[in-house]
Amino acid sequence: MKTIVFSIAMASGLMAAQAEVLSYTAYLDGPSEPNSASLGTGSATAVYDTVARTLKLDVSFTGLTGNTTAAHIHGPTAEAQAGTAGVITQTPSFSGFPLGVTSGTYSATFDLTAAASWNAAYINNNGGTPGTAEAAFATALAAGKTYLNIHSSVYGGGEIRGFLLPVPEPSSLALAALGSLGLIAGLRRQKR
Repeated sequence: MKTIVFSIAMASGLMAAQAEVLSYTAYLDGPSEPNSASLGTGSATAVYDTVARTLKLDVSFTGLTGNTTAAHIHGPTAEAQAGTAGVITQTPSFSGFPLGVTSGTYSATFDLTAAASWNAAYINNNGGTPGTAEAAFATALAAGKTYLNIHSSVYGGGEIRGFLLPVPEPSSLALAALGSLGLIAGLRRQKR
């Protein structure tokens, strides 16, 4: 029994160490944004490729009270999934984000080695290079301390937002299921 659990733990640890593409998702809404009573909603996915050093964003939103004025990623917050923080990415908004609308979609891939993908203040506060900014961002992202928000003409400080949280890899889910089955089988054997 201990051998099975140890083998599964080792295999899942090795799989995680080799991960090169990390996926995150966020549900955006008004109650998640301080000082917003908006009924607007949205979703975001962020795919961070640690080898290509890119961040692919896909965002959709609808039902905003005001017209969009900006959208970006903030962080790191002092604690996971709570609080507010400065802007990490481009300011005032992601390049090409639909402005002046109450609903829309957005898709872009950012080169994290390029200074233009970052807020200059974030680079300066995190080692002074895009590479050190990326390392700080990766740490904050993995810790659940980054959020994407959309600002509007009605809610200048942000109308909707959501924290970017990791999406389990299918292989991790399969390993967890396999581990659970192994644990159940081992416990049944012990009861006999």
